[in-house]
Amino acid sequence: MEIPIFTVDAFTNVPFKGNPAAICLMDNELQDDLYQSIAAEMNLSETAFITRRNSKDFSSGAKFGLRWFSPKTEVALCGHATLASAAVLFYIKKNINPVVVFETMSGDLYVRQHEESLIIDFPLNKPKPQDQHEIKDLLKAAVGDLPIQDVCYSPSTKKLMIRLADTCDRSELISLRPEAKTLLRNETTGKIKSLIVTLKGPQTTQSGYDFYSRVFAPWVGVPEDPVTGSAHTVLAGYWSEKLEKKKMMAYQCSSRGGEVKMQIREDGRLDIIGQAQIILQGTFKI
Repeated sequence: MEIPIFTVDAFTNVPFKGNPAAICLMDNELQDDLYQSIAAEMNLSETAFITRRNSKDFSSGAKFGLRWFSPKTEVALCGHATLASAAVLFYIKKNINPVVVFETMSGDLYVRQHEESLIIDFPLNKPKPQDQHEIKDLLKAAVGDLPIQDVCYSPSTKKLMIRLADTCDRSELISLRPEAKTLLRNETTGKIKSLIVTLKGPQTTQSGYDFYSRVFAPWVGVPEDPVTGSAHTVLAGYWSEKLEKKKMMAYQCSSRGGEVKMQIREDGRLDIIGQAQIILQGTFKI
């Protein structure tokens, strides 16, 4: 069996930045263990599998199946691999439709082109306040002695969000080095699959970023996720209320870095806007 495969850097306009995802074009479904083996072999934060739905090819079809796998497990929602999947369809397969629809575990996701960017229609996940005392050891493992302003939890995404105090700056966020083993040791309930650390953007600079973040997900085999769209469904839900804004721009401060634009729509869903670079294409032979 030969499977067309691509590596796409998402949420960046230059190669080797943003978040890389592997994208596989599937004529037929595979067994779950084979999907997982391919994702483990690629060893990126996510590998996505696009399957045709009642269409003869990837250029004319408007609806596709989409599944995402980390090196360890299938995930329910992934932003950067959705963006990367749409990039393969629009830029490589020259899909003729103005909008493509992905059928996923999280419902139908719509992606459209706008100038040099792609816009993903995602759910908005507003997190709820979390009692810090219940997870004090995990917080210590994540941010050490840095002061914390808020801790929130999104049960639908199993993401914990830690907002650092406004007295912290971007360099302190960048300098965080939480150990994956320590995070795993301090959270064994299965309640948390990803940990977000975020910081309000300074009002005194010209960066234009409303907030910064980093994302750690050792529970799904990803020590640090370079730039993640699904985390921004939670971040947008939090920061839109704090900043009283529906249109925001953020920067994820991983070593690769990446820019994410967001706009909360009138229907309460979230448009996530980003660019993508296709840097590799080949064939997976199994």
